[in-house]
Amino acid sequence: MTHATAMTTRFIACCVRGALAAGLGLGSVTVVVMVMWIASPYPDRGPEGALRVAAGVWLLAHGTELLRPGPTPGASPVPLGVVPLLLIALPAWLTYRTARDAPPDPSPDASPAPSPDTAGSGSVVGGVTVGYAVVGAGAVAYALGGPLAPQPLSAALHLPLVVALAAAAGAWTANGRPAGPLPEWLPEWLPERLRVESARSRTGVAARAAGAALATLLAGGALLVAVSLAWHGGAVRQAFLGLSGAWPGRAAVLLLALALVPNAVVWGASYGLGPGFSLGTGAVATPFAVAGDPAVPVFPLLAAVPAGGRGDWPTWAALGVPVVAGAVVAWFAGRAKALGGAGETALTACAAAVLCGVGAGALAAAAGGPLGVGRLTEFGPVWWRTGAAALAWTAVVGVPGALALRAWRLRGTPAVAVPQPAPEPVAAGLVGPAGPAAPAVPFGPVGPVPGWSVEPLDLGEPAEPGRSVDDGAAFDPYDALPATWEAAAPSGATGPGGFPPAPSVPPTPPLPPVPPLPAFPEPPDAAPRTSGDPKPASAD
Repeated sequence: MTHATAMTTRFIACCVRGALAAGLGLGSVTVVVMVMWIASPYPDRGPEGALRVAAGVWLLAHGTELLRPGPTPGASPVPLGVVPLLLIALPAWLTYRTARDAPPDPSPDASPAPSPDTAGSGSVVGGVTVGYAVVGAGAVAYALGGPLAPQPLSAALHLPLVVALAAAAGAWTANGRPAGPLPEWLPEWLPERLRVESARSRTGVAARAAGAALATLLAGGALLVAVSLAWHGGAVRQAFLGLSGAWPGRAAVLLLALALVPNAVVWGASYGLGPGFSLGTGAVATPFAVAGDPAVPVFPLLAAVPAGGRGDWPTWAALGVPVVAGAVVAWFAGRAKALGGAGETALTACAAAVLCGVGAGALAAAAGGPLGVGRLTEFGPVWWRTGAAALAWTAVVGVPGALALRAWRLRGTPAVAVPQPAPEPVAAGLVGPAGPAAPAVPFGPVGPVPGWSVEPLDLGEPAEPGRSVDDGAAFDPYDALPATWEAAAPSGATGPGGFPPAPSVPPTPPLPPVPPLPAFPEPPDAAPRTSGDPKPASAD
């Protein structure tokens, strides 16, 4: 089997697996919708209408904007663009598992060990996405005539995007989560080991700090939502009971409210950041005030929105959420021992703030959307305001906090002084054991030294070309040494070279002779022993 044939076979297998994942998700949603339709005491449509609703809800779980009927028979359809974020978990999880458990490369030269394979991962992601999109196109065509008709352009944009991202995450996991290429901002002159450690340490610390800060914002948003629901418990209960009088209808409202809980958490995080969220055109709810005239539909989660007017200390306390998120960034960046100096710590905190802002903006864009026409076209947080506020809060609090925490961590660390070699002093002369010093040797070209004489070295005739030095018997390696090395003796000196004579060393006395060892006589009865004779017994 050639490599091209193997890749084609793998692509087709991934297409089939992607179609199966889409069918499994669509079937799960259909089961829930059909159960609710069967339990409804007053179904206004037949089973075909319920199946079309199930297809529309499944497309809504991928971010597709739907069109519901208007309030009057002749009115234009009303857009429904607020996607319950909890519904996205089902198709994302199915696609992730499908790409992660994709069949291996069947080519004979494929490595059995998992390794980063760009071409193989591309075929897996592409195959799963294509197979999933085929089922999605059929669902769009089937749901167009139902009460929740999808917009084809919105489905063509959102469904492949969600599926491709989830499939890419699954393929990345199957390849061992490779870190990818090194960033371009690293200098080329650094050794490869240092470049890899620097990039991975800084990027890893920034990613962990951003993830922790974003999780802190979401936790703070969930806390704000829980407190507001408890504070407005009566209004929430009244809205829940007023939407339907039968238990199947109330169960449907409860399921919808549970699916919208992640949206409410993101709204709470945006409220704590400061920009708040829109409650219709011209109406914004922030910790400082609720401006404009809110157009709030009757729904349990929306009943917990603060009342109009200026804010007070309970709403101002929501601003503590981004402060805690900035402190989390400072904690991760300031305590990271893999970072170098203060500049690298500040840069890592800034990178974490940017990543946190991008994540908050993406969540805000997914959590909002239109709920109708007119004043309900703007509903939810504005993504760019939420992202900019998250970036500003985490950067303003995180960067100084990281530097302060780093300084506090290093406060007890002694400064390590690098020893510098001391410069060698220039000698004024050669100092001997006694007598005057020899004249100093200046730097630069060395000339004759006064008081010293060296006879020229006679190396004899130069060797003929092609003749080795070993051919001459008169050559001795010691001939390269000077024949005479004497200096004029200064006045008062009697030893050679102008120095006083060395004191005479007395001769070492000879050692006394060692006396010979006494001879031990052999016993008269002893006979010579051979190697085979047994050892005589001890006298004991």
